[in-house]
Amino acid sequence: MGKNGFRVLVTGATGYIGGRLVPELLDAGHRVRCLARSPEKLRDHPWSGRADVVRGDVTDARSVGDAMRDIDVAYYLVHALGTGSGFEETDRRAARVFSEAAHAAGVRRIVYLGGLTPAGKPEAELSPHLRSRAEVGRIFLDSGVESVVLRAAVIIGSGSASFEMLRYLTERLPVMVTPSWVRTRVQPIAVRDVLRYLVAAAHLPAGLNRTFDIGGPDVLTYRDMMRAYAVAAGLPRRVILPVPVLSPTLSSYWIGLVTPVPHAIARPLAESLRHEVVCAEHDIARYVPDRPGQPLTCAAALRLALRRIHEAQVSTRWSSAAVPGVPSDPLPTDPDWAGGSLYTDRRQLAVDASPEALWRVIEGIGGDNGWYSFPLAWAVRGRLDRLLGGVGLRRGRRDAAQLRVGDSLDFWRVEEIEPGRLLRLRAEMRLPGLAWLEMYAERGADGRTRYRQRALFHPHGLLGHAYWWSVAPFHTVVFGGMARNIARAATREPKTGRSAPAT
Repeated sequence: MGKNGFRVLVTGATGYIGGRLVPELLDAGHRVRCLARSPEKLRDHPWSGRADVVRGDVTDARSVGDAMRDIDVAYYLVHALGTGSGFEETDRRAARVFSEAAHAAGVRRIVYLGGLTPAGKPEAELSPHLRSRAEVGRIFLDSGVESVVLRAAVIIGSGSASFEMLRYLTERLPVMVTPSWVRTRVQPIAVRDVLRYLVAAAHLPAGLNRTFDIGGPDVLTYRDMMRAYAVAAGLPRRVILPVPVLSPTLSSYWIGLVTPVPHAIARPLAESLRHEVVCAEHDIARYVPDRPGQPLTCAAALRLALRRIHEAQVSTRWSSAAVPGVPSDPLPTDPDWAGGSLYTDRRQLAVDASPEALWRVIEGIGGDNGWYSFPLAWAVRGRLDRLLGGVGLRRGRRDAAQLRVGDSLDFWRVEEIEPGRLLRLRAEMRLPGLAWLEMYAERGADGRTRYRQRALFHPHGLLGHAYWWSVAPFHTVVFGGMARNIARAATREPKTGRSAPAT
């Protein structure tokens, strides 16, 4: 270890935990390299200028090998949650690629955040999600590279999938008919304690090659956690009625209906909750001593998460990671793109406001601020997307006023942002093709502010063409209305603060 700390590789930096771990490692004095499939998603993070970001994928041996050069400690924070029936093989292959590259590069330690599994339960009886997490941990422990595998159950923190699921179920349903797994005991842990253990794992003594169970001081049922959330949020006591008939599949659709967490992610979470996941040991305290107030109680973790939300200080969310299965083809260039059909819808309006006022409206679009156009049409499209297994509209925004590349924005993702001028969104709803939406704030040659909007759609097959022409008659209402309402909102935009969205 040099005077500037370890040389650290972090995978999963675009995700919920990884995006929070990187600044913690940097603040601890380590030199951090991030391996990301889309490095541009990390460009606007406050810490991006302090870390080295390289392009690669954990299933690609060459890119992983290149990223491992000169690394002391490698953090593995990725998994194929929600990617379909083949996710276990994907997890297995990626873990082997990663461990072999670490061994070849002489990496001193691998650190992996896995899932807590029930004591004494054969792996064959575990949910596929937990079984895969356990297998990945075992691959690292058998790799020949010293490995520290931290196993956590429910992670409580602003923006985590588990917290969002708990939050929306409790807030929206004062009376709940729930699956029997609400009686299952779990040992939740605050995200700040997870990060504390992850950072400390780099400094654990040489020779350790083992798992550590990490959890908070409370062992609760999921029903207890929902009631604890109601207390933390100042809600009336919730009536919770467990029934034995909701299978994990039905549970995941129920969760998807009520919460922003889509079915593809809700199902493995619901399956995991069928098992009692309580720490069998707290050996980590021998190496990372608990101080007063550490680890946080469940109630304290819930209060902290709610405070972060209310103060708009949510640095990462569960939706920070890319949606499984969404293609990442580049935006077709215009006009010389040669990749096939490309449909466009263009709108342009003069705006009686400054470009700065117009930009504030553009950057504030989506989430609770709305889409400035025919709310019923957007709501119906969002519900249809959820029924088809997509993310729908309820992912909302990470921050109410500011966006950065990689942010999820309802069923879009921010692909590019030029502050004050351009916002480009890429569609992540279920579509028979690829779609983008661009919004510009510009000053014309005549000195007037202009709003320019462009929707692009690259159809896949006959169904894609049919889709475009079936919705084309509504574009005047949806896209035309959006352009007019955004322009109108900009004229009402004060010099500071936000205007209410037009409906």
